Amino acid sequence: MNSLLMLLSVPIALLSILSFCFLHPTYFLGWKMLMSSQQVADLVVRNGVIYTGDDSLPFAESMAVANGRVLRVGNHSYVQELASYGTEVLDLGGKVVVPGFIDSHVHFIPGGLQMMQVDLRGVNKKDEFIRRIKDAVQSTKQGSWILGGGWNNDLWGGDLPAASWIDDFTPFNPVWLLRTDGHMGLANSVALMLCGVTNTTDDPSEGTIRRTPDGEPTGLLIESAMSLVMSQIPEDSVDDRREALLRASNLALSRGVTTVVDVGRYYPGTSANLSWEDFSDVYQWADSMSKMKVRVCLFFPMETWSRLVDVINKIGHALSEWVYIGGVKAFADGSLGSNSALFYEPYVDDPNNYGQQVIESDVLFNMTLESDLSGLQVAIHAIGDKANDLILNIYDSVTSTNGWRDRRFRIEHAQHLAMGTPDRFGKQRLVASMQPDHLLDDADSASKKLGKDRADNGSYLFRSVLENNALVAFGSDWPVADINPLSGIKTAMRRQPPTWENAWIPSECISLDDAIKAYTISAARASFLDNDLGSLSPGKLADFVILSTHSWEEFAESASASITATYISGVRAYP
Repeated sequence: MNSLLMLLSVPIALLSILSFCFLHPTYFLGWKMLMSSQQVADLVVRNGVIYTGDDSLPFAESMAVANGRVLRVGNHSYVQELASYGTEVLDLGGKVVVPGFIDSHVHFIPGGLQMMQVDLRGVNKKDEFIRRIKDAVQSTKQGSWILGGGWNNDLWGGDLPAASWIDDFTPFNPVWLLRTDGHMGLANSVALMLCGVTNTTDDPSEGTIRRTPDGEPTGLLIESAMSLVMSQIPEDSVDDRREALLRASNLALSRGVTTVVDVGRYYPGTSANLSWEDFSDVYQWADSMSKMKVRVCLFFPMETWSRLVDVINKIGHALSEWVYIGGVKAFADGSLGSNSALFYEPYVDDPNNYGQQVIESDVLFNMTLESDLSGLQVAIHAIGDKANDLILNIYDSVTSTNGWRDRRFRIEHAQHLAMGTPDRFGKQRLVASMQPDHLLDDADSASKKLGKDRADNGSYLFRSVLENNALVAFGSDWPVADINPLSGIKTAMRRQPPTWENAWIPSECISLDDAIKAYTISAARASFLDNDLGSLSPGKLADFVILSTHSWEEFAESASASITATYISGVRAYP
């Protein structure tokens, strides 16, 4: 009898609710909204191995995307609940998916411009170097500059190029060729004459004019001396720089890169205004015209910190989901390849040279102090062991003066570290922004420049820095090295240069998980972007990459894969 009464009571209760809703239409509307409040997916990605980068659920089979953001991740049935008529379904066929890669250190516009110039990357013979310049002369009208870059003298045995290599066939064209690291350049004699560089020209502060034994310039200019020529080169047009952004973006997408941290056209010896010109002429324009294809986080020259504070006060830390305002950047030293990185001990191949500190310590400290006090994130380039300790000391002093906050101070490169320095990165809660593929270029030359013990004990200490609880973010420094996270991941895991049979410093190899995190969630945290980017977590932007591999285990074993497709905000951007 009780069961019968219960059965009869259900329809009676339902009728009562319905009659109440009809009598009170606002309640009926609320009930209807409640029933339809579950969001419908625009895209469901299924049947794959989805590495989320989120430790609460490291792997998933499916993912739902709505309005450009991750809606849900999990097994197929759980995600499929959000599919409806019109939902696009992407069957991965078992392939691996990872969050969109973040390249934590690029010179994006210069890289795009260099794609339109003489490409000297990978040249390993003097004859080939000369041939490429000869070819450029044939297609360049008299009087016009011939520009190029990417050369690395270590690839052809170490001999530095000279103007005499190219003077004979460039009598009517000034030539400027930037070394791969951006800290040294070669000018031909026409360019030197045009810019007034002679045997009586003094070396500028923090710069060097390389000279022959009788005092004549060889054509090589190092660090701030590069400005003697670079300041005279006609400025790149706005259209050329906008085209450079497009070229750079397309290349990045083809490599699975969905976000870059762009440190700009700012090198020692260049104008601090260049980065600001790119901000207004290129990035603000592209964002307003809906032409951005890759997300960017911008860093500006530290000497312009007050200008950046004004911008942030007006527009905040983001123009949109495409353009983020990062912070300020400065240089402490040069590069290993140019013998200008700052070390405690002299270069073995240049016994009177300890490298160059390219800015006075008190000037750098005061700028860092003011930038930090204004709430800006600070990033400083340091390659040599002495330069890294110099910046660690400055950061420690600034923290003591300004008090504790979540500032995420960055050291860009952190390439050669003294004993005990990795521990300081962790204790000071610093970001080590490192570039694994630089290791491939330096493995042969580091021992020649530093000696085997120094090179083997302090170079590219990925694992040591990680184990000391520092935040490690990986990048390329493109166009210094290729923009290619999959290559960087393999290098960080294997540390094996192309001509080597074994790893260089095998104790510093890291796992696939650590390497991918350095290109994703850790890279996002390193630039305060982790609320939106870095992992495939619900609520974050749906930037992801489909890899060619079908097995995570095989990927971890081989460290090899290729890019099948790149998605930004759940929309395919490549191919």
